[in-house]
Amino acid sequence: MAYTEADIKENELLAMSPEILDILLKDHTTQCNIFWATDSYSHLGKGFAYSDQITAEKITSGYGKIIIPRAAKSSDTQRQRSREMAEVFTPSWICNKQNNLIDNAWFGRENVFNSEVDASDGSHIWIVNDNHITFPEGKTWRDYVGDTRMEITCGEAPYLVSRYDTVSGEYIPIEKRIGLLDRKLRVVSENTETIEEWLEGTRLAFKNTYGYEWQGDNLVLAREALLYTFIDYFRNKFGKMPTLKSLSYIAYVISWNIWQMDGLKGVIPGTCHSTKITNVGLFGDIEESITPCKGCKDGDLRLHNGTYAMICDWGQNGKPEKAKKKLRYIDLIR
Repeated sequence: MAYTEADIKENELLAMSPEILDILLKDHTTQCNIFWATDSYSHLGKGFAYSDQITAEKITSGYGKIIIPRAAKSSDTQRQRSREMAEVFTPSWICNKQNNLIDNAWFGRENVFNSEVDASDGSHIWIVNDNHITFPEGKTWRDYVGDTRMEITCGEAPYLVSRYDTVSGEYIPIEKRIGLLDRKLRVVSENTETIEEWLEGTRLAFKNTYGYEWQGDNLVLAREALLYTFIDYFRNKFGKMPTLKSLSYIAYVISWNIWQMDGLKGVIPGTCHSTKITNVGLFGDIEESITPCKGCKDGDLRLHNGTYAMICDWGQNGKPEKAKKKLRYIDLIR
């Protein structure tokens, strides 16, 4: 299996573990699989329509190459998706600038993980700080790893993990990665020695990293990217693959924390609906009326009749497990 490519092959993931692939396709709100939520694949026939669930059978074997990163899609497909779904991805150097702003505020100083260089020729790079990350007084590395981060409308999640540049498709080596989760995992690796310690810190990092996305194919890519990021950092630290048990657990956390949602409404995409009311009059005459979703009509986030997306509260600092509970995403919004 190749770990230095932008495009993760679903057939390789299936060969590694069918159970893990199934976990990555799970939607915990509907208790079904995530669905396509795009017409980009409808020409492939049954099972590929907008509202069809994404199953392992539809993205492996002969279909193993249909879900690819935006950078690998044709220019026509990119333009179509930008036009229909406002899908525009951000290059890694911009993600890095914005992620640096978050860390500048958290650490109270600049250039914590890297220094940005905007060259006169218009190119943009960053120089990695190779020194061990130090923390301000009153804060520890666990505070940083357990601090909540979220990427809204995450697409392929370039702000969370940066295995590749989503615009150019160029693979980014682990030491140069700039994602919010990448930074957490670097901190975990710098401050732990044993596999047990590393896994504990990494679970905390994943449980406090979130993102949501409308389109199912992007969501698959985002979830896969987070899983392979886990593999990358484990291999970099310990020189071997993590166990299937560890992979399954991280995949489970990812399936909760990177979820499918219409971000403007807080519901599963397309689930808001109009209601037909039929009244029979005194003399048998029939009158029908259509009542639209009140939330959509009034622009009220809390009055939609669609299926509100559920997320997982993992408890304080992501543990203990007994504190885990489901809640609606909109109930976190004040």
